Amino acid sequence: MSDIKILHLIEGAKQAEGLTVIIDVFRAFSLECYLYDMDVKQIRPVGTIEEAFSLRNQIQDSILIGERHGKKCDGFDYGNSPCSISKQDVAGKTIIHTTSAGTQGIVNAVHASEIITGSLVNAKAVAEYIISRQPQKVSLVCMGTEGIRPAPEDELCAAYIKSILEGREFTDINPRVSHLRNHGGEHFFDPSKQSIFPEADFYLCIEYNKFPFIIKIEKDKTGYFARKHEI
Repeated sequence: MSDIKILHLIEGAKQAEGLTVIIDVFRAFSLECYLYDMDVKQIRPVGTIEEAFSLRNQIQDSILIGERHGKKCDGFDYGNSPCSISKQDVAGKTIIHTTSAGTQGIVNAVHASEIITGSLVNAKAVAEYIISRQPQKVSLVCMGTEGIRPAPEDELCAAYIKSILEGREFTDINPRVSHLRNHGGEHFFDPSKQSIFPEADFYLCIEYNKFPFIIKIEKDKTGYFARKHEI
C-alpha cells in the first residue's frame, strides 16, 4: 500500500480512488456502528431527505434517522444522536439514514473501487480490514462538518488509521482524543445545544476501537446499503 491519501470533504469524496474510507466521527458512522450493535436488520444510506421518504414507502418496518445542520429532519423518527436511540426501537428494523456529511461522502465517492465507513469507534478494525485486502490505492476521506469545513475529529481518525496501515505506533491517541473536547467537540458541552448535540454523544463517539467490525457499502436495485462485516 504505497499510495495512501487523506482527502477532505465532499470534493475529496469525489476524488477518492481505490479502497475508500468515508470518515465521519461526529456522528454518522459512529452511530451506524452503534445501530448494528443494537441488532438492526440493515442500514440504507441515502443522499437526500426525499429519497429517505421514498424508501420508507418501499420498505416495511423501516425507520428514518437523519439530520440537517445537526437537527433531526422533519418527519423523521430520530436524529443523528446515538444516545437517543434504544435497542428495543430499532432491533430487526431497516434504518434509512441521511446526514449532512457522512452519507454525502458515500453517494459522491463515484470513482472508488470499494467503500467502507470509518470512525474512531472502529478505526482499528478498519485498518485491519484494509491490510487484509492489500489494495493498491487507499483513500481516507475526512468528511468534516456538513462536508464543507474540516473537522479535527475526522482528521485524527484518518491519521490514526494511516499510522496503523504504515506500521507506525500512534503513541498519543489518548491525549489527542481527549483534546477533541475543546477542539472539535465543543458543541456537545454547550447547554443551549443539548437537545441537538447531547453531551453523551461525545463520549460514545470517542470510544475508540470499541467495535471489532467494519461497515461495507454495497449497492443493489434499491440503492446503497451498509453491511456489517466482522474482522
